[in-house]
Amino acid sequence: MSITPERKAALIAEHKINATDTGSPEVQVAILSERIKNLTDHLSGHNKDLHSRRGLLVMVGQRRRQLDYLKKTDIKRYESIVEKLGLRR
Repeated sequence: MSITPERKAALIAEHKINATDTGSPEVQVAILSERIKNLTDHLSGHNKDLHSRRGLLVMVGQRRRQLDYLKKTDIKRYESIVEKLGLRR
C-alpha cells in the first residue's frame, strides 16, 4: 500500500522544481496521488477494510488542500500538475 523509496525518489525527480526540491506542492501532490492510487487498488480487493478507507479519505483531503493552495498562489503550476497527473478537476 505504501510506495517504495525508489518510486518516491523517481516521483521527486520527475516533479521537482530545482535540484534540492523535495517539498514543493507539486512533489507532495505527486506522492499523495501515487499513494492514493495504491490504496485504491488495495481497497478494490478488500472491501471491508474501513481503517484503510479512512486513511484514503484523509489523503484525498490533503491532496485537495495542496491543490487548492497551488491554485490560489500560481494557476499555471496548478494547471500543469493537474494535466501531468491526469487528475479530474
